[in-house]
Amino acid sequence: MKTELVTSLKRQATRILADLHETKEPVLITEHGQPSAYLLDVDDYEQLMTRMSILEGIARGEQAIKDGRVMSHSEAKDRLSKWMK
Repeated sequence: MKTELVTSLKRQATRILADLHETKEPVLITEHGQPSAYLLDVDDYEQLMTRMSILEGIARGEQAIKDGRVMSHSEAKDRLSKWMK
C-alpha cells in the first residue's frame, strides 16, 4: 500500500489519483506522521461496501438462528406468498 502525506495530496492530487486508478492500490494519507484516511478507487469502494452488506446480512441471519428466530420452509413460503399478493 502506498503512503502519501496530506501535503503531497494537496499539491499532487492529479498524479496521486492517476496512480490510484492505474494500480488500484489504496493510498494511506498521513497527517503529522499519523494515519488520517485511506484513498480508494470508486469501484473498489463500492465492491467493499457490497461485501460488507452481504457479511452483515449473514451475521444477522446467524444471530437469528442463535436466538431461535427460525421457521420451517412451509411457514416461510406461506409468509412470502402473502407479501407477493
